[in-house]
Formats: sequence, C-alpha cells, structure tokens
Amino acid sequence: MRAAVYRRYGDPQVVVITQLADPSPGPRDVVVRVDAAAVTAADARIRAARFPRGFAPMARLMFGIRAPRRRVLGSAFAGTVVTIGAAVTDWQPGDRVAGMAGMAMGAHAELLRVPATKLVAVPDGVELDAAAAVLFGGTTAWHFLHRVVEVRPRMTVLVNGAAGAVGSSTVQLARHLGATVTAVTSAANEQLVRELGAVAVIDYRRTPVTSLTGQFDVVVDAVGNLTAATGRPLLRPTGRLYLAVADLWQTISARGQVTAGSSPESTDDMATLLDLLDRDILDPVITRTFPLAELPAAHALVDSGRKVGNAIVRPQL
Repeated sequence: MRAAVYRRYGDPQVVVITQLADPSPGPRDVVVRVDAAAVTAADARIRAARFPRGFAPMARLMFGIRAPRRRVLGSAFAGTVVTIGAAVTDWQPGDRVAGMAGMAMGAHAELLRVPATKLVAVPDGVELDAAAAVLFGGTTAWHFLHRVVEVRPRMTVLVNGAAGAVGSSTVQLARHLGATVTAVTSAANEQLVRELGAVAVIDYRRTPVTSLTGQFDVVVDAVGNLTAATGRPLLRPTGRLYLAVADLWQTISARGQVTAGSSPESTDDMATLLDLLDRDILDPVITRTFPLAELPAAHALVDSGRKVGNAIVRPQL
C-alpha cells in the first residue's frame, strides 16, 4: 500500500509517499480502505515535534525521542471495510465506516488496521469526506458542550477561533443545542461563521478577545491564546471555560470553572455527529481536499494558521 511516512521531525517536506506492506487484521481488528482522512493541527504538531509548553518530554517519550516511532500520521478517517479478524462479528467487508485511530494513528495511508470497537457506521446519505472531516473537531466540541457543560437553550457561548476545525464544530453544535453564539475570527471568515450559526462576530484583529467586556455562560478557546486568568473575566459567575489548546500547567491546574485538554474518542459521540451530518444539521466545513501525493501541502496549510474548517486527504488518489 501507499502511505505518507515521516522518518524525522521537521517541516512539511519531511513527509514522503512510499510503499509499505499491507496490514493484516488481528483477531479483533478490521482493515479499512481509507477513502478520506483529516489532516489536523495534532498531525502537524506531532510531525514538527511542536508540542504545547511542558508536554515535550512526555510527547517525545510517546512518539519517539530522536525520530518518530509511529511513522504514519492521521487519526480521523472514513472508508470501507476490506477484511475482518476472526473474532469480529459487528462488521463485514464492504461496510462504510469511520473512526479515530487515537495515538496509534496510521490513517494517512491506503489501508489502516484498527480495532473493530473504534468504528462507527457511516449513514448512506453521508459522504466519506464529510465523515472524516467532522470527527476531530466535532468530538472535541460535542464532549464539552453536551457532556461537560450541558448547553441549554438561551445560554450564551463565545467561540474563540470560530473558523477552524474545533471552532466551526463548536459554533454549529452550540447553535444546535439552542445557545446564542458569538464568534471570534478574522473579518474574512465572518460570512462563514454567521452561516454556521453565530449571531455576532468579532474581528480579533480589531478587538482582542481579552478586551471583551461581555460575560458568557460558556467560553471555548480553540486557538490557545486564552488562559484561566484571562478567560475567567469573560464568564458569568456560573460560566464555564474550555481551553482546547492548553499547556501542561493549564491542563493539570484546570478545575472549577475551567476545563482543559483533549476529549475522549467516544464512538457514541461519533455516531451522533454522523447522524447530525445525515440530517443536514452539521456542515463538515471542508476547505480543501488533497490526493495522497500532496499531503505535504496539506501540512503546510495547517502550519500556516489560515486553515478554515477541515483539510482532507484522499489516500486512494
């Protein structure tokens, strides 16, 4: 199979396309033909060994101290089941599936071996590009808004970084739950975030988020330029702050009104997101798709900080 491999940490050009052996399933695994996979901020950070402050030592131990241990990136994917392990009963070859491979990664390749329990069915009405796009930002946003905060109608939600993968999902899911959404983004993205459900838009170049005087029930920072100290003044007395891009200290010290760090890769949440796609409630916001050979360009787009929504690679092209 063809796969995008990186053998050293560095800029997008360290990613090269090469041939690897086709994977075989273990007893409880499934091999999926990957039709679409997201290229995310997490992929770019790992590729460049550019981790949030404080996480570098443990991240290097996990991913490889001198060189990458797992050489194919990519977690969120969608595709078709090719083969199943002897103990797998829930899936059959030909099933359309999506999922997240977690720390094992490997989705930036034509084939991916993944535990059967990590998969969810893709509804017939949902395109595989859309299924792969919605998982990374969508699971993060849904976990916080629905499971942590339980956003209800008439609550107010501020989304900092509203046009990115996490931010665009947060705007839509908060609107779906009945909240009134204020989006912080660039002027160029105002129309997009309004179409996604924001009723007010703040251009961060004119009005820094830390200078806002309004108070909100929920503040989601999908950029990484808020802290507990700068975010709390934006909250109502019972409000909640989520730091989606947090350093080590922010993560371990988050308590009370503040939540920080990543969300679990829940298949229940993934199934909910795909159902919302199927009902046209959620827009995957795909800014661009790339064939596998152009994956370095996808990484460069993510590195630029100007990616709107989601970038998708199609390993079969």
